[in-house]
Amino acid sequence: QVQFVESGGGLVQPGGSLRLSCAASLGIFRIYVMGWYRQAPGKQRELVAHISGGGDTNYLDSVRGRFTISRDNNKNTVYLEMNSLKPEDTAVYYCNTKPPRSNYWAQGTQVTVSS
Repeated sequence: QVQFVESGGGLVQPGGSLRLSCAASLGIFRIYVMGWYRQAPGKQRELVAHISGGGDTNYLDSVRGRFTISRDNNKNTVYLEMNSLKPEDTAVYYCNTKPPRSNYWAQGTQVTVSS
């Protein structure tokens, strides 16, 4: 059974940093493109960043240069390092494959950027 467990969210002041982790039980993890998604209140879920099994990455324009996605295929884990956080980054953050599988969405982890 596929399962994702996200962690690392919290309350942080503008300009602060957080590191999110996602532990995946996903069979042969390294073959999957993995993504971090977020959903802010009243908005649609959006893809923030994704990473191929070989480490190629891509980012939403609004986070490029501030966020870094990485993965450890030996630990079946994907990370999202978030720096210079802004209030508009406030959302629930989820990991999933890219493209996402609808039945893989987990609880997510809340990130709140506020002074």
